[in-house]
Amino acid sequence: MKSPVVVVGIGEMGGVFARGCLRAGYPVHPVTRQSNLAETARRLPSPELVLVAVAENDLHAVLENLPSAWFRRIGLLQNELLPHDWQQYGFPQPTVISVWFEKKPGQDVKVLIPSPVFGPAAELICKCLRSIDIPVCVLPDAQALLFELVVKNVYIVTTNCAGLVTGGTVDELRSGHPDLMNTIAREVIRIQESLTGHSFVPEELIAAMLKAFDGDPGHKCMGRSAPARLARALQQADAAELEIPKLREIAAGHPPAPCQ
Repeated sequence: MKSPVVVVGIGEMGGVFARGCLRAGYPVHPVTRQSNLAETARRLPSPELVLVAVAENDLHAVLENLPSAWFRRIGLLQNELLPHDWQQYGFPQPTVISVWFEKKPGQDVKVLIPSPVFGPAAELICKCLRSIDIPVCVLPDAQALLFELVVKNVYIVTTNCAGLVTGGTVDELRSGHPDLMNTIAREVIRIQESLTGHSFVPEELIAAMLKAFDGDPGHKCMGRSAPARLARALQQADAAELEIPKLREIAAGHPPAPCQ
């Protein structure tokens, strides 16, 4: 029998990955809020993968408490994820997937574009998700992963912040408010550069973002977390002393919720 996959957080997204693992023949061990991580690691010291599928706001509390036996087996999938999120804990390169599919309560999985993945268990994740018809592409190196993580962040923060002004869909944002979209995206890219210590070609990131728009033109710009994402962007810009006039203008008209 194959070694199990430990899934930390069995919500909508964790459930999708668990189903894929089971379909691919991997036993799944769920970890909930009531579970003891240290005890679970003693019983399962060598799982194939420890997939952290908790909500964004719970990520660091979980990473702080992961047993050292699992450090080389970690998988991550959260939004607004960047290398410093795991490097601060001394983990080696985890397996990271930039998720481009949605799973909402009572609805089936909705794919926008193939989800890129990189890391020691990339082929395992690829096999598991493809077993339930979710397209995945394996990236060649960590630099490609960084680009893909930043693309996802630019997509999320740009559409959410623009949506506070325009509402509507990503296609309506692109066709009806291209100047606003590009201005916000470039400010978000400057924030991402400050967070990663890397320079990017804005046109390449914006082009990749627009490919994701094509995957689901009717995707709503503004989710429930839009005010918090704007607040986090402002906080990050302040820390780096960045000029982001358009985001500050949006915040002035739409006071953001406190960062969580």
